[in-house]
Amino acid sequence: MSNKTELVTKETALIGRDEKMVITERHFVNQTDLTAEKPQGYKEVLLGLGCFWGAERIFWQLEGVFSTSVGYSGGFTKNPTYKEVCSGETAHAEVVRIIFDPSQITLDQLLVVFWEHHDPTQGMRQGNDIGTQYRSAIYTESTDDLAVALTSHNTYQTAIGERLSKNITTEIREMGEYYLAETYHQQYLAKNPQGYCGIGGTGVCFPPNL
Repeated sequence: MSNKTELVTKETALIGRDEKMVITERHFVNQTDLTAEKPQGYKEVLLGLGCFWGAERIFWQLEGVFSTSVGYSGGFTKNPTYKEVCSGETAHAEVVRIIFDPSQITLDQLLVVFWEHHDPTQGMRQGNDIGTQYRSAIYTESTDDLAVALTSHNTYQTAIGERLSKNITTEIREMGEYYLAETYHQQYLAKNPQGYCGIGGTGVCFPPNL
C-alpha cells in the first residue's frame, strides 16, 4: 500500500486490464450517451476538483455544457476500478469530463467556475478527502487549450496569493487516457440528492475580466 498523498510511478502502479468499464445508462439528467464521441464542433476538458460527485453537478447545470461524465485520468492504470483509484496505487485523479459548445460557453468561463468551486492550494486532498485522487487538475485536449488554462492559472494565482498568501498546486497538462467510472458514480447527486458533496471554494473570486 502506497502513501496515499504521494503519486506512484508508472513502474509501481497497478497494471489494470484491457476490458473497459461497462456503462449501462445514459446521462441521468439530459439523456446523452456517455460513451459517444463529442459532436463535431464541440470541445472537451477534464477537470479535477476533489470528489467527482459534487464536481459533476456544478457543470451539468451550465448553459452550453452538452454532457458530463465522471471518471479517472492522469495516472497509469488501464481501466481502473474505483477501489483501485482510492487505494492510491493508480496515480489517477477523479475528474469530470465536460463536453461543451464553445459558441455558448468558453473554456475560460468553465475555468472560472472550476477555480471558484474548490481549493486549488491543498495538494493531494480536498477538504477532508485525502489522497492523490482528490488533487486539483486540468487536463486539456490541445496545446491551445493548455495555454488558456495556464493563463487562467496565473490570473487566479495572483488573486489567491494576494488574498490568502497561498500557492496553487493544480496539475495542468494535456489530457491522456480518460476512463469512465462505474455507472453508479455517474450523475450521483441527481440520483441521490442528499448524497455527500465535498465541494467548497476558498471565497476568492476570479478577477472580473471575462
